[in-house]
Amino acid sequence: MKKVIVIGCPGSGKTTFAEKLNKCTGLPLYYLDAIWHKPDKTHIPREEFDQRITEVFATPEWIIDGNYNRTIEIRLKECDTVFLFDLPTEVCIQGATDRLGKGRYDLPWLETEPDPEFMRFIEEFPQTTLPKIYELIEKHKEGKHIVIFKSREESDEYINKIKRIEL
Repeated sequence: MKKVIVIGCPGSGKTTFAEKLNKCTGLPLYYLDAIWHKPDKTHIPREEFDQRITEVFATPEWIIDGNYNRTIEIRLKECDTVFLFDLPTEVCIQGATDRLGKGRYDLPWLETEPDPEFMRFIEEFPQTTLPKIYELIEKHKEGKHIVIFKSREESDEYINKIKRIEL
């Protein structure tokens, strides 16, 4: 496990898991939200975003946290390990709601109220985005270690297992 992607529905616990994995493994962690977003709630151009991801790929070890559907396939090609969070919609909505008003490493501003468009994306994720992710994982699974979490407890158990192995 040297080149890792953590993907899944917003609010599912991807970033929390990626941070724990970073602490356990020492692999450098890159947040796609932090790369994409500017503090003024605008974003960098797609070309610059793609270039910055390419620069991460050029390094020998990394964890990349985030979806950004347009770039999932290229990240699947480059990684050796995939962690997919496939949690119930209600859990993801609650996760997104719970982080309101809390500072985050991956976002350069403080979210204080739910964004209706973002919440709709979470609600539709299992029907619109998740099948495409599974299709891409199937297409690029050769030589990859793929872990699919159906609950946050499963992701916590995985981290605890890594901690025990390192002891």
